[in-house]
Amino acid sequence: MGMIRTRILCGGLVLLGCTAGEVAAQSLRLLLPTRNDALLQDDGAGFYQYVDRIVKGARSQPWEGGRYGFVRNPRETSSGLVYTRFHEGVDIKPIYRDRDDEPLDTVRVIDYGEVVHANTVERHSNYGKYIVVEHWWDGAPFYSLYAHLNTVSVAVGQQVEPGDPLGQLGYTGRGINRRRAHVHFEINLLLNEDVQPWYDAHFKDDDPNYHGIYNGLNLSGLDVAALYLSLREDTTLTIQDFLLRLPVFLEVHVPNRGMPDLLWRYPWLSASFDPWAARFEEGDPHPSWTLTLSRSGLPLRIEPSAQAVTEPTVDVLAPSSIDYQYLTNGLVTGTGPRGTLTKNGLRYIDLLTRVAPPQDEY
Repeated sequence: MGMIRTRILCGGLVLLGCTAGEVAAQSLRLLLPTRNDALLQDDGAGFYQYVDRIVKGARSQPWEGGRYGFVRNPRETSSGLVYTRFHEGVDIKPIYRDRDDEPLDTVRVIDYGEVVHANTVERHSNYGKYIVVEHWWDGAPFYSLYAHLNTVSVAVGQQVEPGDPLGQLGYTGRGINRRRAHVHFEINLLLNEDVQPWYDAHFKDDDPNYHGIYNGLNLSGLDVAALYLSLREDTTLTIQDFLLRLPVFLEVHVPNRGMPDLLWRYPWLSASFDPWAARFEEGDPHPSWTLTLSRSGLPLRIEPSAQAVTEPTVDVLAPSSIDYQYLTNGLVTGTGPRGTLTKNGLRYIDLLTRVAPPQDEY
């Protein structure tokens, strides 16, 4: 596990000492993971696989439940209906089926990359059979994930090019059936390269970590539909530009235990901090970090702070009268300008702020 941080790209060359400002901006040219392109035709019903829903005894099959974001588990509150469960990716419905209604769509890779994980044992994940591909965009690694596959046709370590087949769309994994067959598709940031000690500390009584650093708990998904639609409008868009424009929801202030592992991979998350200088030259003297997060917990900024804190504290940047446990996937509770991290929230912040272990190459 120490290889990810050695591959930051500066002007196309692999260098160890480049800063975020030296990394060449890279516009994206992404394929969709199947031939279903209804998203780009503004046809949501043709693109997203529906979910089965019962609200107040009424059954429905809204395609909106296949979108990214807070689109599931509706709950009545004093402020109206709130969707409390976060969906990390998009569910893309098949466009080809055989006479027995089995899906036939080929799932293909969206861009150049390397297959870094292939789960071929269905019972080892709620995602069923799934594949993770590493891509290097703007000098940093991003991870496309393709889940609920029927078959997997690639192996770990395989180099892939846009359009290469990864497997066949299916319905493996919990809660999926042939009627609702789809590929669940994500694009993720990797949160911590040394995730196993964190997993052992928080999930010691659960199943083994079959997936290493590519466990879904260690991947934080961005709004892939919004990314593709933004690229449709602006072909010069970079992944950094897209992420830095996303709406923020929380600020979490945490004591400085050292530089978060996350900043080695995504140094542009901080506009004022040079991770290389901090490690090798100037030290790391500030008392805390401020993490700016989306509603789902996607990290959007990590900045050094002069604020002295002894434990993680939360400022809500978009205050609401609705309990934040319903708005943040259970990470935060409370209302108004201040919130409190839940047990799940504290566990998540621990993952985001764990310091990378020393590496021999440094």
